[in-house]
Amino acid sequence: MKQILFVVYALAWFSQLAAAQQKTPPKVKPTTKTAAKLVAVSAATLTAGKAVYTQNCLTCHMADGGGVERMNPPLNGTTWVLGDKTRLVKVVLNGLEGEDIDGESYASVMPAFDALTDKQIADVLTYVRNSFGNKATAVAPAEVKAIRAANKK
Repeated sequence: MKQILFVVYALAWFSQLAAAQQKTPPKVKPTTKTAAKLVAVSAATLTAGKAVYTQNCLTCHMADGGGVERMNPPLNGTTWVLGDKTRLVKVVLNGLEGEDIDGESYASVMPAFDALTDKQIADVLTYVRNSFGNKATAVAPAEVKAIRAANKK
C-alpha cells in the first residue's frame, strides 16, 4: 500500500513539474517609445547590480531570475520589471505582499530593502531590467532618491 501511495505522489509531483516547465511568463516587448530610450548600460553598473542581486535577491528569485512557482515571482519578461520604474523602485523600498504579478499569485512576502542605498537600488534594478532576457532602460540613483523622498510616510 505504501508503494502505491509513493507512486501516486511521485506521478502527481512529476505532472506538476512538467506543467511548470511548460508555463513561461509573458514576454513584454518595449514599446517604440521606450525602445528609443534604451541606452547602453555600463559594465560597472551591471557588475555592481549583480553583486546586490546575489546578496539580496538570488535566494528567492533564483540565479536565472525565474523565481519559484507559486512562491516567488519571476523577474524575466514581466510587466512589473519592464514597466513603470516608479512601481518597481517602490517594491524594493516597501516590499510586496498580496499582489498578482501578471495574473499569477505568489505566496511569499517580499521584505522591504529600504536600507539599501539609492545607488544600490538603481544598480540592482538596472541589472534585473537588463538580465534574464530583459532589455529596459536603466534606473538612475537620482530617480530612486526622488521616489524614496516622495514615498516617505
